Amino acid sequence: MEHYDVIIIGTGAGGGTLAYRLATTGKKILILERGTFLPQEKANWDTVEVYKKDRYHTSEIWYDGSNGNQIHPGTGYWVGGNTKVYGAALLRLREKDFEEVEHKGGLSPAWMLKYKDFEPYYTEAERLYDVHGLRGQDPTEPPTASPYPYPPVSHEPRIQEIHDDLQKKGLNPINLPLAIKLNEVSRRLGACIRCNTCDGFPCLVNGKGDADINCIRPAIAQDNVTLITEAEVLQLHTSLSGKEVSSVEVKLQDQVINFSSDIVVVACGAINSAALLLRSANDQHPNGLANSSDQVGRNFMKHQHGAIIGLTPKPNPSEFQKTLAILDFYWGEKNFNYPMGLIQLLGKVNKDMIALDAPAFAPTMALDQIAHHSVDWFITAEDLPDPNNRVTVKNGTIHLNYKENNTEAFDRLLNRWTQVLKSINCGDSILPCSLYFRKKLAIAAVAHQNGTCRFGEDAKSSVLDVNCRTHDVHNLYVVDGSFFPSSAAVNPTLTIIANALRVGDHLKERIG
Repeated sequence: MEHYDVIIIGTGAGGGTLAYRLATTGKKILILERGTFLPQEKANWDTVEVYKKDRYHTSEIWYDGSNGNQIHPGTGYWVGGNTKVYGAALLRLREKDFEEVEHKGGLSPAWMLKYKDFEPYYTEAERLYDVHGLRGQDPTEPPTASPYPYPPVSHEPRIQEIHDDLQKKGLNPINLPLAIKLNEVSRRLGACIRCNTCDGFPCLVNGKGDADINCIRPAIAQDNVTLITEAEVLQLHTSLSGKEVSSVEVKLQDQVINFSSDIVVVACGAINSAALLLRSANDQHPNGLANSSDQVGRNFMKHQHGAIIGLTPKPNPSEFQKTLAILDFYWGEKNFNYPMGLIQLLGKVNKDMIALDAPAFAPTMALDQIAHHSVDWFITAEDLPDPNNRVTVKNGTIHLNYKENNTEAFDRLLNRWTQVLKSINCGDSILPCSLYFRKKLAIAAVAHQNGTCRFGEDAKSSVLDVNCRTHDVHNLYVVDGSFFPSSAAVNPTLTIIANALRVGDHLKERIG
């Protein structure tokens, strides 16, 4: 059984960033990834392949624990994890998100670390992932002395008009912080070409700042770092005391191989990390590895999400549309003194995307017209931790129990934004009255998954300590969105990256 100093399971925002952080230590590091490198192929930018045929999502089936229905999860297993297909919006949690916050639907708990503890790592994370943005636009922006490493991504003319109209209404639209390899002064110096197939698509030209390109590939250039792909981790085994992981059981093609390590880091995403710990139950850990608290898999959060496609007689020829966000309603509004959430532009929809939700008889010409005249928005509100919202494993298969909460905040934000769009003539319809296609994303939408192995000081109510080491197993860490005590209402990826850098510094000290 080959031995390593550190084994990292997973290569997404958490695992990939951690591998990058540790690569230069000279320690013997093994990275295990159940997927392969995502192929660069023409299908990367084919809407039918990406959205209708789900080419880059896993074909495995999970189950809805509340009704037994099948779930086809919106997640993929690739080197780089879901950052290979993410929209690359990287926002910091607001400073108050780290405190206890009262919502209309209940309490969002305080974190044991605060914004000031994450701030230097946020700054590093933005630099590592090529984030473009502009400080000072957003009244809810947390404090920092550092500018973004790259200038903001410019708005195309129609989006600039909307930006200006929103400002005239007294709102504060911002340039959405984006992790893309774009140089708008000398376009030949950046990989990004500002195409219309970015948000939700793999990048054919490697123009995103993702965990594969920015972290894993530099890490494996070091002689001390080994990456094994198509390596599905089946179970973690412990010593007789149960106090340390003694081996990692891995399926490689038709073989099962065990590796050992001084440190084992699980970074499979909040759902799969919890599932791996639960599958690793043994005599010392009968309810699942590191689960003496009975908290592994509990408090699963994924945000409340919805899309609005607003139609107007005015054409919207934008190609790279996803450049604007609004946080004016993040902490509420007049007559509603509770948090509401984040509004940001989506990537530009086209007729093939709209066809997925349109009646089968809808003519292609009509769908083309809708796409040509639409402006497309993504609404995010916070869901609150609930111990009954959880990941379980039955007969080796993942089951998700998830019941929405704090829904009044989401509904209010959706209605408020609809009113704002109408007020700036961005919600007029190609028909005599306004027409909106509204879609609230279902349980299969797990891109923002977090919370299943929360960190905390009390081992009876949390799974991880302040350094994301499990309370029960002394050489086992979890470094992905699992550690979140609350979900806030901004995209979680930058916080996952920042935390991986933070834990990386702790591990560098531990392994010497």
